Amino acid sequence: MGGPSGLRREEEAMSGGHSHSYHLVEPSPWPAVGAAAAFITAVGAIMFMHEIPYGAPIMGIGFLLILFTMYMWWRDVILEAEYQGHHTPIVQLGMRYGMILFIASEVMFFVAFFWAFFDSSLYPDTGLWPPADVEPFEAFDIPFVNTMVLLLSGCTVTWAHHALINDNRRDLVNGLAITILLGAAFTALQAYEYVHAAFGFTDGIYSSTFYMATGFHGFHVIVGTCFLIVCWFRARAGHFKPDHHFGFEAAAWYWHFVDVVWLFLFICIYWWGGP
Repeated sequence: MGGPSGLRREEEAMSGGHSHSYHLVEPSPWPAVGAAAAFITAVGAIMFMHEIPYGAPIMGIGFLLILFTMYMWWRDVILEAEYQGHHTPIVQLGMRYGMILFIASEVMFFVAFFWAFFDSSLYPDTGLWPPADVEPFEAFDIPFVNTMVLLLSGCTVTWAHHALINDNRRDLVNGLAITILLGAAFTALQAYEYVHAAFGFTDGIYSSTFYMATGFHGFHVIVGTCFLIVCWFRARAGHFKPDHHFGFEAAAWYWHFVDVVWLFLFICIYWWGGP
């Protein structure tokens, strides 16, 4: 421990400081609260789908708890990153690996839905797919418009990212705002499509696989839009820097993941598996 560097480390240890670049996270209640909120939401959703009384209110309470957890957890992470200086380069590297693994787990989540769809469509019980009593959507109607909307949103979030790298705060904010509006437009169009669907969730294997795959993707779009809204407020507050903006990068990666999943959904379910 000899020399000036060793002396500095001893002084840091005595003063309660850290002699390493890692972040030892403080105990947080939000993982437990988030898990409880997700459980309540799932129970409420199951009750609602089976037409059990009070299913919708319970699902709504769970969803509000999820939003509260997201707000509080994001607040803590922003404090750690922006004001407390915990997100050192080595910490950011670990967070990148974590985000990559999270997206990989999401890929496998959707693989299960695609597996169910292809198993049902390639080997239908009636020998016909879609079933004769189902009137599926035309792929090149609202689904195609939604595809264009989502692909354009991928371009605008990339534009915002390049603006941030070049320290162009105005284009960063504008690019994020346009991406958020496009995400909201996608959700509105999908809701319109669901309202005017000729089949319900419980009308057979086609409708079940259709709503599970497209519905969970729609949920991911809503989560990604919330993620981008947080980034928009942070960008307006001047939080991101050209060399320190993992929060924005994570949101952009997630949004591109949502784009790619939708392309597979459009090609496989709407086009190949459609009328």
